[in-house]
Amino acid sequence: MPAFTPAAELCRDFHAAVLAPALNGIPYAAGLLGPGSDVLGFDTDRSTDHDWGPRANIFVAAGQVEAATARIEAALPQTYRGWSLRIGRDGRFAPHQVTVGVWPEWLADQLGLDPAGELSPADWLVIPQQRLLEVVAGPVFADPGGVLAAARSRLAWYPNDVWWWLLACQWRRIAQEEAFVQRTAEVGDQLGSAVVAARLVRDAIRLALLIARRYAPYTKWLGTAFARLPQLDGLDRQLAALLAAADPAARQQAQTAAY
Repeated sequence: MPAFTPAAELCRDFHAAVLAPALNGIPYAAGLLGPGSDVLGFDTDRSTDHDWGPRANIFVAAGQVEAATARIEAALPQTYRGWSLRIGRDGRFAPHQVTVGVWPEWLADQLGLDPAGELSPADWLVIPQQRLLEVVAGPVFADPGGVLAAARSRLAWYPNDVWWWLLACQWRRIAQEEAFVQRTAEVGDQLGSAVVAARLVRDAIRLALLIARRYAPYTKWLGTAFARLPQLDGLDRQLAALLAAADPAARQQAQTAAY
């Protein structure tokens, strides 16, 4: 197996060396979008065991999908820089992951609604933050018409009124349970106290991401996204201390410091 290279770099080179020449003469946009740790820049050696490798999302006009697909199919190698294009899960082979589509259709399918018009507060609130990240976080390899950039700019963060409401909701979630860390400990339920503390740590992490105007990924990558925030106030240390606390007094001290 070749040495690990972050997918953002691998796929950018793959686009330049293979896909761009194949699509010469067809207007298109391209990037690394959708699900996957590679889109978020969180991929590691472990990521290469499933759904990882040279890939891209190609977007063309509706009438060019068939032609673009045929050119790409004819140009794709079996491997690129030692990495197979057809690796699925658990070592099983799968179709390559170079997709060809129409940008507005892909975006509407990704978000569950058509974002071409003005999004209402309700529209924003029904889109999972992970799905928004899958649109705005990945690298773009080609966008001559600026269509990807325009949509990603619009979706980069919530409108202020939605953001403030989410901040208030997140504080409210914390308020609903913050007293239970001590209440459970008072009746001798140390395990229950630790469980509540852990739940509150998760909510504090999500709050920190909201304050920093960063969409929260799903649970697998929540701590990784939080760790990449500037930690100038030591919040990461206080939350770690809250999780590690072995008695109610230490737990309360860390909890108070974190808030």
